[in-house]
Amino acid sequence: MPPLPRLSRLVPPLAAAVAVTLCAALPVPAGADEPAPSARRSATFVAHTSFDTAVQLRSGTRAATKVAKGSVRLKSPKNTRTFSGRRYDVGTWTSPWVTESSDLSELIPSWQATTPGDSWIEVRARVRSAAQTVGSWDTMARWSSTGRWIKRSSLSGQDDDLARVNADTLQVPAGATGWQLRVKLMRRTGSKAQPSLDRVGAMASRVQPRTAGTPASKAGVAAGTVLDVPAYSQMTHRGHYPQWGNGGEAWCSPTSTAMVLQYYGVNPAAGHAFTPAGHADGIVDWTAQQVYDHGYRGTGNWAFNTAYAGTLLRSSHVTRLPDLAAAEPHILAGTPLIVSVAFGRGQLTGAPISATAGHLMVLVGFTPQGDVVVNDPAAPTNASVRRTYDRAQFENAWLGGSGGIAYVLED
Repeated sequence: MPPLPRLSRLVPPLAAAVAVTLCAALPVPAGADEPAPSARRSATFVAHTSFDTAVQLRSGTRAATKVAKGSVRLKSPKNTRTFSGRRYDVGTWTSPWVTESSDLSELIPSWQATTPGDSWIEVRARVRSAAQTVGSWDTMARWSSTGRWIKRSSLSGQDDDLARVNADTLQVPAGATGWQLRVKLMRRTGSKAQPSLDRVGAMASRVQPRTAGTPASKAGVAAGTVLDVPAYSQMTHRGHYPQWGNGGEAWCSPTSTAMVLQYYGVNPAAGHAFTPAGHADGIVDWTAQQVYDHGYRGTGNWAFNTAYAGTLLRSSHVTRLPDLAAAEPHILAGTPLIVSVAFGRGQLTGAPISATAGHLMVLVGFTPQGDVVVNDPAAPTNASVRRTYDRAQFENAWLGGSGGIAYVLED
């Protein structure tokens, strides 16, 4: 697939709702105005498997790595590789095969890691068909928590007989019943840097179109609960940092991530101080830098957003939820959710834009009647970010747009 062009379309002032494509997570083919919806629609099968504890991590196969202090770390690596003209020591952790109860059509890995100094990780995935055909290892990401020595990148393409990488997602058109992950930990040869893999897992799913007119889920346990999540507008950052997506309509994901991290009080002081040229809310610019995907050329890589958040929080991952009823326990527990929606004209009353093929916002609560309260970063100002949307309309936009994608960031 050709590299993703930056979303640089000019949009009129947001005094009224306008139709734009905001920070879609799917790569855009060269020359296209909007990403295709792909298969990210209402989920009929979802399973998230995470290797988090020391016991779970020890279930994997290790080469020049060990499990210590609840993380995978290098252990006397002898193998090396050269990358960008530098030599690195290499260790590997490989998960056991995960067999799903149903056919999957997509696999979205996510991880939490720390990579000090000149160290980094490479995340790979492969699938196995019902006929026991095993696909090739596909590289999903090259990632570091500092971003200093390598450019964080996904690697779209890599077609084989079973799967294809599409930014943050391994797409499996013919379906598969099993999957496996492999993480390579690397540090500059001669250094004492100790990269650690703290958690890794994946969400397997098969999605189908949401039937028009499907009734909304009933208001549940979180009715009347609204979390006090700070409000940031992505639109006040229009034109900021072309090298990280140019702000504005391209930054819904990092703006949403910054809001949730600020809610937990973990945004770094350096991020708040990141205000060159008089930019307000420099933490949004900072977060865009931390999640930018140089392969996808955008800030909407779902796994990169949760990986960054995971360096500051106890737990973070990407998943799909079946409906708003399943989201309510998270809100009741004090966990806002970052959700991915798509909608056409007239399909989400009160939205600051009239249509989008892909947009991220923060689900912060519910009215007593069960309607949805969000922080929508597409609003023109911070003061107008808090919005209330009709439950049925929102559920259709969420489940029909991305199949219920959510970043679950937990403190």
